[in-house]
Amino acid sequence: MKTKFKSDKYRKARGGHSRLLDVSCAKCNTHLFYYQKDGPGILKRTYLDRIVDSKVGKSNLVCPKCKELLGVPIIYKKESRPAIRLFEGAVSKKITKSSKLK
Repeated sequence: MKTKFKSDKYRKARGGHSRLLDVSCAKCNTHLFYYQKDGPGILKRTYLDRIVDSKVGKSNLVCPKCKELLGVPIIYKKESRPAIRLFEGAVSKKITKSSKLK
């Protein structure tokens, strides 16, 4: 499955630069989801509309393997967007190519 990056006002506001991240649990290294990260900076929150190929919902983000709580749902007030606020050090990530999506 080949995916295409979303190109909207949020991506444009962050300089138009996007990367695809493979996000996993930092404790047990279980793959969680792929995420389109727009702009520079650390990963503090994941917007639900940027999560690709996942069953992440609007509830707490919990690792399916070790049951560690990784993040909580929020509405990011600056943009009124639903997101998951990640706990510091809870997830690990690596840049990947969109062709690696299954």
